[in-house]
Amino acid sequence: MNYVIETKDLGRSYETYKKPEGLMNSIKGFWNRQTIRKSALKGVNLQIRPGQIVGLVGANGAGKTTLLKILSGLIMPTEGSAHVLGTVPSERDYHFLSRISILLGQKNQLWWDISPIDSYALLAKIYNLDPDKARARVYELAKKLQCDHVLETQLRRLSLGERMKMEIIGALLHEPEVMFLDEPTIGLDIVAQSTIREFLADYVKNKGPTIILTSHYMDDIAKLADQLLLISHGEIVYNGTVNAFSQKASQVQTLQFRLDKNLEKAIPLKSGQQIEAGHREYQVQVVNEEVPWLIAELTKESQLQDLKLIEADFEDVIRQFLEKESRVR
Repeated sequence: MNYVIETKDLGRSYETYKKPEGLMNSIKGFWNRQTIRKSALKGVNLQIRPGQIVGLVGANGAGKTTLLKILSGLIMPTEGSAHVLGTVPSERDYHFLSRISILLGQKNQLWWDISPIDSYALLAKIYNLDPDKARARVYELAKKLQCDHVLETQLRRLSLGERMKMEIIGALLHEPEVMFLDEPTIGLDIVAQSTIREFLADYVKNKGPTIILTSHYMDDIAKLADQLLLISHGEIVYNGTVNAFSQKASQVQTLQFRLDKNLEKAIPLKSGQQIEAGHREYQVQVVNEEVPWLIAELTKESQLQDLKLIEADFEDVIRQFLEKESRVR
């Protein structure tokens, strides 16, 4: 099978210098400099098929952006290999660059002091596109993103949501086969997030590009991604579907119940916590395997008048993973 993106033992490390505070220590550093080596990525093996949307999730500093920059050719790996569209990205071949696009949510690719429509005209020349066809494509994408009314307004005068829509149009202008989207909805309100999410889903359905998407908004991943990658400390710790991860993960569920009388004695939970005595209504968090046991314990002492089990959603599961990884750092 041909893969659009394939990596083998991919790694990237950096060297920094340690310097204690003070002028004298700065001077000493010229002769006795201490080097610190940090691995941003290590042993990453990926095989991504054409037309997939891959959600890349990890804590801050886990290596998400580093991976996207290597795959797009912005930086070189220090170990292993990467191939995108059959090409080594770091070689920055013109034909390869014309087939990919990268959008970094916190960086502008359009020019700040001119209108988006002027920026697109420049991009069309850079990508050697037909000016009339490029202009028609701009208005087509802008209408779908509901932002065609601000195409002639200076970029710096637009709201954050409008600017991000313009950046997406710029990233799609040359119809890339592979897209790397790093936090495309960061900082946007719910309406803008939803508009961009629906647009991307429709665009992928019609055009079929391969996308790697990072986001702190789990709705982006849950609703768009075919495949989920979890990255921790530079390593891929999960590679599979969203549903499989949700089922595999140890989920904490919320159990709401009401008894016919006050609970007479406390019930210890396997987590180390306990349900305190003296109340009739409770809302407690328990892991999946503890639910049947807890219900049995409750019915020994009282009658259950009401019982509701609220399953953890995908966002809760991911949040638990990120919180756990943050504590390990």
